[in-house]
Amino acid sequence: MNDAVPQAEGTDPGIAQPPPDDGPAAPAPLGVPRTPTGHAEVDAHVARLADADHLATDGHPEVYEDVHRGLRDALTALDARPGPQAPGRPPTTTPQRGPAGREPAAPHEHRS
Repeated sequence: MNDAVPQAEGTDPGIAQPPPDDGPAAPAPLGVPRTPTGHAEVDAHVARLADADHLATDGHPEVYEDVHRGLRDALTALDARPGPQAPGRPPTTTPQRGPAGREPAAPHEHRS
């Protein structure tokens, strides 16, 4: 019977092994491509996401919330811009024809 403690495969008791790294990994870029949208304000906010690449995970929410706020404001500004008026019917005083091409029928009188 052998009382020796079994060695893990690939380890040599004569070579010092580095201690396991139990700490969090250092921040590293994810390499996610950021395609330009053609809208300078939106592109600037999307580019700000790269700031999160160099922060620890607990710093990401601040960047994401800032970018989200900026994008939301940019969309709101698009809704608020005055644009061309939608084409409409010119006002008229003549009776309008119904879908069948006839003038609408006069209201019926109900007699009891």
